[in-house]
Amino acid sequence: MATEKKIVPDTSVLISGKLLELLKEGKLDGSRIIIPKAVVDELQAQASTGREIGFKGLESIKNIRKIGREKKIAIEFSGTRPTFEEIQLARKGRIDALIRDVAHKEQAKLLTSDYVQALVAEAEDIEVEHIPKTIGKTNLLEKFFTPETQSAHLKADAVPVAKVGKPGQVKLVELRKEKITEDEATEIINDVVQRARMEENGFIEISKLGALVVQLGNLRVSIAKPPFSDGLELTAVRPIAKVTLDDYKLHKELEKGLLEKSIGMLISGPPGSGKSSFAAALAEFIASHGKIVKTFEQPRDLQVGPEITQYAPLEGDWEKTAEILLLVRPDYTIFDEIRRTHDFRVFSDMRLAGVGMIGVIHATTAVSAIQRFVGRIELGVIPHIIDTVIFIKDGAIKKVYELALIVKVPTGMVEQDLARPVVEIRDFETKELEYEIYTYGEENVIIPVSKDEGAASPIQELAKERIFQELRHYDHEPIIEIQSDNRITVRVRSDAIARLIGKSGANIEQLEKKLGVKISVEPKEGTLKRPVQYHFFEAGNSFLVKVDDSLINKQVDLYDSSTFIASFMIGKKGNIRVRKKSEIGSMILQALTRKSLKVVV
Repeated sequence: MATEKKIVPDTSVLISGKLLELLKEGKLDGSRIIIPKAVVDELQAQASTGREIGFKGLESIKNIRKIGREKKIAIEFSGTRPTFEEIQLARKGRIDALIRDVAHKEQAKLLTSDYVQALVAEAEDIEVEHIPKTIGKTNLLEKFFTPETQSAHLKADAVPVAKVGKPGQVKLVELRKEKITEDEATEIINDVVQRARMEENGFIEISKLGALVVQLGNLRVSIAKPPFSDGLELTAVRPIAKVTLDDYKLHKELEKGLLEKSIGMLISGPPGSGKSSFAAALAEFIASHGKIVKTFEQPRDLQVGPEITQYAPLEGDWEKTAEILLLVRPDYTIFDEIRRTHDFRVFSDMRLAGVGMIGVIHATTAVSAIQRFVGRIELGVIPHIIDTVIFIKDGAIKKVYELALIVKVPTGMVEQDLARPVVEIRDFETKELEYEIYTYGEENVIIPVSKDEGAASPIQELAKERIFQELRHYDHEPIIEIQSDNRITVRVRSDAIARLIGKSGANIEQLEKKLGVKISVEPKEGTLKRPVQYHFFEAGNSFLVKVDDSLINKQVDLYDSSTFIASFMIGKKGNIRVRKKSEIGSMILQALTRKSLKVVV
């Protein structure tokens, strides 16, 4: 660089750190660096929206000013500040044009790492130097991986660890004894981001304040920084083996159905079970038989061939992606992964439009994957959206269900007037009925169909579950006993019985009507044996039951013959005070009228 040379950097050399390198190497000694105000405002706009490059560029300017003071290099800001509209047009080259204007006005050399910017500057007869971006030959993450490594977990001030082994045989191992330093973590993160921008198979999938998701070939890298996390953290995940559908021994009837007609399928399983690997194998199997296959992914990490196009949410919205995809007319779409309610609706809309849909979803069991659709879409539509559910665990198929909608009396019910639409969930191979989904009251419920002798019928289990939910308002751990198809006994704390029964039995009667069963209420503690003497008084609007002073601060129970009324703690005066117009007061008065009131301890 010539002495007293004017230098105008653009956004790219600040973000890449090239200008900072030139300063440190002394190649800009004696120069005057003029930073366009448009550059600062653009970086600020990016940082304000949480984009990593904005923070990096601003940090670079701060360090340039610091080194400039040490080396006595003049650093100044020039040019006009861009308007809001100009910042919005940054991707169309408006900010780059403002930067070139500054270089032209100052008769300075423009430094850029953007090849297009360099070409335009040359066309406008502006002195320019193009400094290509460079990256190291070796990916800094490679040293943390072996052929058996599924994922590496690196965090500043912590020992690096990795999950090693095939699904079902995964172990967490320490990669070394030394902790990852903050500088080392920063270096690795910068290398990953730089490669994502420069390598053909790399791209930044998600960029938020403190969070970044990068795809590098088959490597998915999740980066977290403060304030999103409490420190620098990087998690890199990759598939350890590329599998084919033959490895899963899929039922031949199901393979045939996939190719002869479009179906709706869910691939379910816990995290790390091998769902995405199976989805990729399924996609390539379908594509290899003359079908057009596309994918919905964010991040895009399915390992599929180039003939399968991988789509991200268009402008952050899967619905917009679906609109475009319907014009493409695919035979099948792989949706990896279905998470939010909006995702479920897009999946359903695509399937009802006639597109074969295969969704990947987190679930602990096969039936719980179906349950996640219940409530999000109408019950009767579910079998038209989901034909088949496959449950993957430890890299293998553990269960396959098929769904169908029929009108019948649910299993366990007897009366014909109880017939309703029922979604049957059957084992794909044996065709045995295992679950039913139907509307009971105002709720959609999934009921297991038991085949064990002596086991409670589905309607009994449903009533048991429903009454348990109702009783939790009165007793956190009610005991429920099924006596027959139409009678249940419940046991709750003694002090909860009166509230549960309600005034003149209104609460329990309403519950019986809702569930269609008779309910007997009894105390958990059982009837206490020792009666005690008491005296009964009326005091204004209250009843007073006086017991011996030896029972002060102890609990006593009141019974109407063998029917429990309530429990009380005896106060300092040895009295039980109950309002006459209360539910318990009414029960006490009835017991007194029948001369059957008992006080027991």
